[in-house]
Amino acid sequence: MSPGSRRGALILGLWSASAFAFMSSGASTGNGNADQEYRIAKTAIAQFDYQKAIDHLQKVLAATPDNADALNLMGFSERKLGHLDASLAYYDKALALKPEHLGANEYLGELYLEMKDVKKAEERLAVLEKACNASCEEYDELKEKIDQFKANPS
Repeated sequence: MSPGSRRGALILGLWSASAFAFMSSGASTGNGNADQEYRIAKTAIAQFDYQKAIDHLQKVLAATPDNADALNLMGFSERKLGHLDASLAYYDKALALKPEHLGANEYLGELYLEMKDVKKAEERLAVLEKACNASCEEYDELKEKIDQFKANPS
């Protein structure tokens, strides 16, 4: 396997682990329609259909605007579409509601790496370290991505 294909396999593997983390989340809004829209959005993300996910997450947020899980997935979807400013705004909203949100901290750290700001990514890692005692999947994944970034910052 070439170095490039190994890196691609590693990235896909890390993404798959992250996808599983939020796909397995049993978040419930208490609103049947919003919960259904949330499930549809998670399925769309698993299928790499980020615009469809956004369309459904907007419905979730219309019904439950303080839903940190939906805000996190909006940030994730916007980031995957290359809308970094929108992504940052959604992660910030999620973390304003739930500062130790594991997914939002991990994904915000990844966004900072995309923005080439390793210091801010490390700040998110420190939050995760405290929130889960460095023993959660989100911490492990962000730490690995930071280490990869430092090894190959281009």
